[in-house]
Amino acid sequence: MSVALTLTEPRPRRAAPRHLAELDPAECRSVLTDIGQPAFRAKQLRNQYFGRYVGDATLMTDLPAAAREAIGEALLPRLLEPVRLDDCDAGETVKAVWRLHDGALVESVIMAYPDRVTACVSSQAGCGMACPFCATGQAGLTRNLTTAEIVDQVVNCARIAAERGLGRLSHIVFMGMGEPLANWPRLKAALRRITDPVPDGVGLSARHVTVSTVGLVPAMRKLADEGLPVTLAVSLHAPDDELRDELVPVNTRWKVAEVLEAAWEYAAVTKRRVSIEYAMIRDVNDQPWRADLLGKLLAGKLVHVNLIPLNPTPGSRWDASPKPVEAEFVRRLREAGVPTTVRDTRGQEIDGACGQLAASEREAGSAGPSEAPASAGAAS
Repeated sequence: MSVALTLTEPRPRRAAPRHLAELDPAECRSVLTDIGQPAFRAKQLRNQYFGRYVGDATLMTDLPAAAREAIGEALLPRLLEPVRLDDCDAGETVKAVWRLHDGALVESVIMAYPDRVTACVSSQAGCGMACPFCATGQAGLTRNLTTAEIVDQVVNCARIAAERGLGRLSHIVFMGMGEPLANWPRLKAALRRITDPVPDGVGLSARHVTVSTVGLVPAMRKLADEGLPVTLAVSLHAPDDELRDELVPVNTRWKVAEVLEAAWEYAAVTKRRVSIEYAMIRDVNDQPWRADLLGKLLAGKLVHVNLIPLNPTPGSRWDASPKPVEAEFVRRLREAGVPTTVRDTRGQEIDGACGQLAASEREAGSAGPSEAPASAGAAS
């Protein structure tokens, strides 16, 4: 099988504008003094942006009216232009498509639950991992997002959640567009900004942040070395190398055993339970013997399995497993002593799986693809 994996750094189309979310306090103070503003305004700006989710300097009433435009141009350019904002599930799921400064499209999803509000954010525009059942993977990789573009998704999602009365944003999952660990330097900085306390960051608990990966083993070890107790989610999708080579092409480089070994190392270092993500695909990876094999691989480990009903796209050859098949898969894993849940699928009527809504924007006005790929359901 020949696939086009993108594991190297993609060439940026043009530089993103400088933004407060990418700068530390000292750098913010330096920019302000360069434009003739007092350095103490850095704390005001950071309190407004990270603490109150205000991204427009003209709305910051604690700044002098005459200085707001200059400060905004220097430190708060608009990074994400909303293209679409759709909601479903009685308004408790909101999906945004954003256009970046160079025209690239990315997606974020906000999901409100009784006990939390979660934002699913993107780390790349597109994805280079080429998983055949994923809408984003089939679109290919456009570029990495900057740290500021990642953080600005979080801030915008927090603001939208508050404006719509959904509650205060509490959880972040990096399960949107892209392979987070393929954008490691920017992801690392974004994780710090998201978890640093206000006014230096958004102030979310690291324990409420999940980073998903298809299994980039060297970067998994780098994440462990950071000392941030975020949850690691491994998109496994098959317990055997033969099938996983097809479903997750990066498996041709790092096999199932290597990926799981790196996951267990992560659990040992962080004391955090690893989440195994497994998209249930009809007649592909949902056989009882694969449930048994997965159970043997995971038994006795600090792990949890999150089964994901596939969110099919019209015209795709990939479909979700029937519910009785899914239930038998769950039963066998639990019988092996592996904690297992089925992900709550949100946003199907608004193309809630990553990559689908951006794809529909790209295809607007065209004849459309001959076969649209399916994708996993929106993250919870």
